Amino acid sequence: MRYIILVFLLWGTVVFAQDPTLSNKDLGKKPGKVLKEGEEEKPSVEEYKIFTIKRDTTFLDTTLTIQKEYKYNYLRKDGFELMPFANIGKPANELGFDFDNESMYPALSTSALNANYWSVNEIKYYNVPTPLTELMFKTTMAQGQLLDAMLTFNMSPQLNISLGYKGFRSLGKYNYDQASSGNFTFTSNYTSKNNRYLLLAHIAAQDATYQENGGLIDGETQFETGDDEFTSRDRLDVAFIDAESVVLGKRYFLDHQYKLIKKAEDSTTSSIATSIAVGHQFSYETKFSKFNQDDQYDYFGDSFLKETNDKAHLQTTYNQLNATFSNRLLGKLKGYVGLYNYNYFFKSLLITPTGTISNQLKGTEVSLGAAYSKQIGEFNLKGDAAYNISGDLGGSLINAEATYIYKDKHRFTATLHNESKMPDFNFLLYQSNYQNYNWQNTSNFDKQNINSLAFKYSSKAYGTLSAKYTNIDKYTYFKSTATQEQIDAGRENAYIKPFQESASVGYLKLKYGKEFKFGRWALDNTVMYQNVTQSNSVLNVPDFVTRNTLYFSKDVFKGAMFLQTGVTFKYFTAYNMNAYNPALGEFYIQDQEKLGAYPMLDFFINGKVKQTRIYLKAEHFNSSFTGYDFYSAPNYPYRDFVIRFGLVWNFFS
Repeated sequence: MRYIILVFLLWGTVVFAQDPTLSNKDLGKKPGKVLKEGEEEKPSVEEYKIFTIKRDTTFLDTTLTIQKEYKYNYLRKDGFELMPFANIGKPANELGFDFDNESMYPALSTSALNANYWSVNEIKYYNVPTPLTELMFKTTMAQGQLLDAMLTFNMSPQLNISLGYKGFRSLGKYNYDQASSGNFTFTSNYTSKNNRYLLLAHIAAQDATYQENGGLIDGETQFETGDDEFTSRDRLDVAFIDAESVVLGKRYFLDHQYKLIKKAEDSTTSSIATSIAVGHQFSYETKFSKFNQDDQYDYFGDSFLKETNDKAHLQTTYNQLNATFSNRLLGKLKGYVGLYNYNYFFKSLLITPTGTISNQLKGTEVSLGAAYSKQIGEFNLKGDAAYNISGDLGGSLINAEATYIYKDKHRFTATLHNESKMPDFNFLLYQSNYQNYNWQNTSNFDKQNINSLAFKYSSKAYGTLSAKYTNIDKYTYFKSTATQEQIDAGRENAYIKPFQESASVGYLKLKYGKEFKFGRWALDNTVMYQNVTQSNSVLNVPDFVTRNTLYFSKDVFKGAMFLQTGVTFKYFTAYNMNAYNPALGEFYIQDQEKLGAYPMLDFFINGKVKQTRIYLKAEHFNSSFTGYDFYSAPNYPYRDFVIRFGLVWNFFS
């Protein structure tokens, strides 16, 4: 909350700190129409630029489209391949996977709780001609709201600053199901007047807190029968009401470079624009995951103490020194050396009759890497590679991409990805108050190897078609070793362990999307087919996932509002959906129950008035008449019918 207050206290100051006329000119605004005396030309939205550390620049989009409808959620991402839990912010089961990682080092994990934890590559930077504010508001399940606020402004034509805060609180409909989170970001980017020195920097403070209830105890009787006695969902029995998961992290990041040689192109001497730059990248991050529970439960097995306070810490520092050569004819080549220091630890040491489980993994990794990019006519080539020359965690990372645009209408893209690294830290070492949740696999787990090849075609006329094949060696996963008798007694979670598959796993994903328009009506379709080749069922996905939206668009109230209204249908075939373990914050594979094959229907009415987009949705309105078999994971139902509304509002000063 204090971050929200800070954003709005600064608002009154910065609105007047930026001279719109000066900024428009110095930020490269092209001469526009002839203005009348006293009239000021407003900047176009294309001048409000947004980019990441990859320099993938886009501009502010204030339109209202069906894609905006798909992204109007807690994550602000298209959730086509996700099956969320009943309460927002809670975990979401993955209906499809993407194993390509951008880091060659393991993560802290608790992967089920990290969907909203922003990485370095997800932080956005801005360059704007006038101060810009964006407010996103949406109601939650009960007793709470979701707010995403961002303010950015240029202190000068060279220096931009942004402040952002996304936070929510939602009580949830089920007993002991409250969730809350906060993401504060401060970003800055600077370019010197002579364009020799460039800087990107950010500070990110992120936290999430989730009450954990272990899911329904008797969902078959209380939930699936549709008994009127249990339509008030807080009456359903849950496994426990005294557990809590917390994820918290802070990061300080800096990336800057200086151009030693900057040679502009000269047509009189036939010289070609060339530059040589040296740079430095720094990142320091502290993060922990915590699981607390007041009493011991057979749900997780025997414990050492009555009260559980499990807490895993990870501290990382990354330094990179790099040099970049750019030439219009030869392309852009970057070479670097990276130094990665990590400290993963618990504040305890476990001594058992069979041995000692250490409390720390600590070390230093040294890597060499290179990146190359070149535009050749309609071809765009880029790639990067890194190799660990010292250390035990990292291995190698290779990415290659080629894009061809034919007649500005057809885009073809081919990508290749290869990575080798150790599994996430919680697979290698974990300590818990629950006796069965203690292991150390640093000596008997190998590096996981991932190889993928993908092709993508897109055009307005024919839609978007993508195909991706991934081969995984030493696939790492969680699984319960409980017997059928133990599972029937509700003790499946007491025997969760990490495993590594010895045989290769092949994963094929085909995805096609196309929108058909008929006057004011449109039908937007996305369908996905998946197939897994494996010796054992360690990677489970539905064969088919489809989403189809029929909607109507029109200007109403004499053009004062643009309206879109329609119905979205989503469906996926039944499969052995992964189960959720709250003590680890992880999903694990199970073969006891197939879930899915139920329809989900949403009705929405969205409108746009000037720069404001208004959203109203009746989510899962068919829940009461198509059967109570809609689960997001075993024992965790999807949400019932609920009406939610909100808006996205841009302010220009």
